[in-house]
Amino acid sequence: MNREPEVLVVGAGPAGLSAARELARLGIDNILVVDRETEAGGIPRFCPHPTFGLADFYRPMSGPAYAARLRSMVDPAMISNATTVTALGPGLETTLSSERGEIVLRPKSLLLATGIRETPRAARLVSGDRPRNILTTGALQRVLSEGKGLPFRRPLIVGTELVSFSALLSLREAGVRAVAMIEPGERIVARRPADLFARAVLGTPIRYRSHVIRINATPHDAGRMASVTIDDASGRSEDVACDAVIFTGCFTPEASLLGRRPDLRDAGTRGPAVDQFWRLAEPGFYAAGNVLRPVETAAWSAREGALAGQAIADDHSGGAPLGERRVPIRTDGLVAFSTPSCLTVPGPALGPLRLAVRVKAAARGRFTLSADGMIVWRSVTMKIMPERRIVLDPKFPDLEKVGELRMGFEAQP
Repeated sequence: MNREPEVLVVGAGPAGLSAARELARLGIDNILVVDRETEAGGIPRFCPHPTFGLADFYRPMSGPAYAARLRSMVDPAMISNATTVTALGPGLETTLSSERGEIVLRPKSLLLATGIRETPRAARLVSGDRPRNILTTGALQRVLSEGKGLPFRRPLIVGTELVSFSALLSLREAGVRAVAMIEPGERIVARRPADLFARAVLGTPIRYRSHVIRINATPHDAGRMASVTIDDASGRSEDVACDAVIFTGCFTPEASLLGRRPDLRDAGTRGPAVDQFWRLAEPGFYAAGNVLRPVETAAWSAREGALAGQAIADDHSGGAPLGERRVPIRTDGLVAFSTPSCLTVPGPALGPLRLAVRVKAAARGRFTLSADGMIVWRSVTMKIMPERRIVLDPKFPDLEKVGELRMGFEAQP
């Protein structure tokens, strides 16, 4: 392994593979992509349903086929599987561990494309017993991808995000029907009519304004699940019989490599804080894909990876402005976070994907952009929903004179 690759890409999912492909296309040959999995491709490798490919390859593809297509576009010699980054030191010094041992690399640039992870039971503070068959969507799909039978027949799904319905489809292909989906809000997080599909086609009801508060084992077998206790908005509790619980969604960026570098993180997402060139505050450090925020589609992450590859190549050739300072984009009220979370000046205000924001609750109104306390732009009136990508194209003032930007929302009746 070359101890000084020109570009090191950490993560071989859609963003990482697309970045490597773009870097190679632009003439950078000394690229190394590392991933802790035994095969490149990321999360799509474990999603058998044909919901991939339309946005970038213009035809429906299964997750494994989509991952294989991305792999085919990158020279296999560039990819090191079963390789884990164990530490990031000063000056992009990176320690890797694999079956060949430990090695320290010193790349010129590093792209973090490590994706996201679902929130498991422990982090959700769900009390009760500790029986078997408590898992996440990722764990479910890994078991199915290995051709193993499921040790349960009546699971309950916690969550209604897009990945929650992915879990439903995976269960259907295994001949298993979920007894219910649990949603704390008043409507599903995914787009409708996914709720109608769940009820009418898959026979799975959705229980709104409800929470799982306890998991119960059978009285005489602590390893076997008997039910979960559900608490609804009125304060009533009910035991729902099931033999498994699948916790879905509630994603967080897999940015643990930045654990000792809070200066490189965004306060809203807890992922890397990037500017319009996908750069972090440390020179040579970039990030793209779902590590930036939870959660985007594979196609969107692949587009971000390709654009990050272009930005890295421009920086190496001296074609991109390095800028003198970073202007932070703060978020107010209903606005949870934005990507990018700052702008480097001097330089163009936004890249091809513009400004993507997420909100905390459903509302109707207008987004506002303030520069040092003065509103300089308002969007058209729109209805917003949480966990949805909202892409804006605000008009920025002369950023040379601005100390801080703030994105807010003016709610209307």
